[in-house]
Amino acid sequence: MRIVITGGTGFVGRHLADRLAMDGHEPVILSRRTGHGLDSGVDGLAQAMAGCEAVVHCAGINRELGDQTYEAVHVEATKAIIEAARTAGVERIVILSFLRARPDGPTTYHRSKWAAEELVRGSGLTYTIFKAGVSHGRGDHMLDHLSHAFHTFPVSGLVGLRERPVRPVAVDDVARLLEAAALGEARLAGRTIAVLGPEDLSLGDAVRRVARVAGRHPIFVRLPIAAHLVIARIAERTMHLPLIATAQVHILAEGVVDAAPFGDQPPPDLAPSTPFWAEAIRAGLPAPGGFGRAGLRCAT
Repeated sequence: MRIVITGGTGFVGRHLADRLAMDGHEPVILSRRTGHGLDSGVDGLAQAMAGCEAVVHCAGINRELGDQTYEAVHVEATKAIIEAARTAGVERIVILSFLRARPDGPTTYHRSKWAAEELVRGSGLTYTIFKAGVSHGRGDHMLDHLSHAFHTFPVSGLVGLRERPVRPVAVDDVARLLEAAALGEARLAGRTIAVLGPEDLSLGDAVRRVARVAGRHPIFVRLPIAAHLVIARIAERTMHLPLIATAQVHILAEGVVDAAPFGDQPPPDLAPSTPFWAEAIRAGLPAPGGFGRAGLRCAT
């Protein structure tokens, strides 16, 4: 089966493409790197989708940069994907959203992700919306950035003055759900599904667990949200991949365990099952090392 993946060179998209190929399917990657970006227009996107049976919309950003705005990437691109799918005769669409995306969310990130969900619900296509929490795995923005931070700074700041809960979900579990929906799993059709890992723990405990597995022993200090927002703004302006983005600060500040405003549980046999234990953390860690000059925007 031919399956279109937007954002197929990104974190989740790469894992989904690998899984589909391993299972004998043909992933069709839409991205700027493959020459079929979301700015190709409806006709160009429809041409790329020809002969495909489903589209999995994984493209997204966690900070705005130039013309890559939340409105452009999350909202306008979703409109184009839906229209292109109709034109190409693709009847099934799967979208990867965020667990706390909602119309009254604290940031444009939250609100634009919700707007994309609503477009999909009203598309007339057979749809599944996955509202995922914090994902982890090789090449992520969690283990990768924490590891580099632990190797760079002797002190690590925890977001907020109070503990917030998280349920980290393995990217392989996310990809498995996306594949099932793309292949037409009837139990997922027409539903909005919350995607969370099996273990509920505090953000501080999750960060400390990563530090132990990475063999690092930083001093942990709690910083108010305002301080982390300052750090995020500096990181966004100076780093290609920010240490932390403004949207991520707001995400972590409110906890990531409950779908908002709603989200069904996945079928038990499809539910994420990988615990956030040492084995999974170790498999997702990058090579040991800190942030380097190459990661700075002023260096290129």
